[in-house]
Amino acid sequence: MKLDGKELVIFDLDGTLAASKQPLDAAMAAILARLMSVAKVAVISGGGFPQFETQFLHSFSPDISGLSRLYILPTSGTRLLVWKGSWVDVYAEHLTPQEKERIMTSLNESLTRCGYTPPSRAYGPLIEDRGSQITFSALGQSAPLDLKIAWDPDRKKREQIVAELMKRIPEYDVRFGGTTSIDITRRGINKAYGIHKLEEYLKLPIEKMIFVGDALFYGGNDYPAKTTGIDCVQVSGPDETKEVIADWIKGKA
Repeated sequence: MKLDGKELVIFDLDGTLAASKQPLDAAMAAILARLMSVAKVAVISGGGFPQFETQFLHSFSPDISGLSRLYILPTSGTRLLVWKGSWVDVYAEHLTPQEKERIMTSLNESLTRCGYTPPSRAYGPLIEDRGSQITFSALGQSAPLDLKIAWDPDRKKREQIVAELMKRIPEYDVRFGGTTSIDITRRGINKAYGIHKLEEYLKLPIEKMIFVGDALFYGGNDYPAKTTGIDCVQVSGPDETKEVIADWIKGKA
């Protein structure tokens, strides 16, 4: 797919720009900086803003001109941040204390019902309050990637937990996130919501956008983006993403 006529490129983060919870490599940071010279760039992921800072934003100098053309959507599009000398919220769909309590209680009951056993060593919190999203990470967000992949390679464990959760809190969106995570937000607040908020904020029609992700299949955490009608590019991982970006930049030269 060509970049001709597109003004905004939206990327998933984990599995698309970087391995799960791993920082961008130098080559990816460099090619994204080049892309920002010819198009606006947005990144949308289930991770919270602190995760964005360590995994993504620390790869860029705060004085590069491209930051004004970069849009950050943490927690599955429940927030949008833009650069104004610092990162500031355009919007944030924060959960209320009552909503958080209901979600947390339902999540713990579902984990017990499904026979989940916490690991003997957790790599960070197993359940995180990200303000606008509650996230369960079976081993903790900072677990080594090989352990994450081994815990639920066919997604069967999380499918069982998600099914149980959806019975208990049908008024919320419950989605797979990354390799061991489950993300919970208000219903309809997802990557599709984030894309439409970008459309509104930038006054840019969907036809001028393109989305790149590794999980655009039904049930994948990028699938909501596809439902907007946006043109999509499915990639197998960061290496293929670099190839796609390189072709786009070459076409703009």
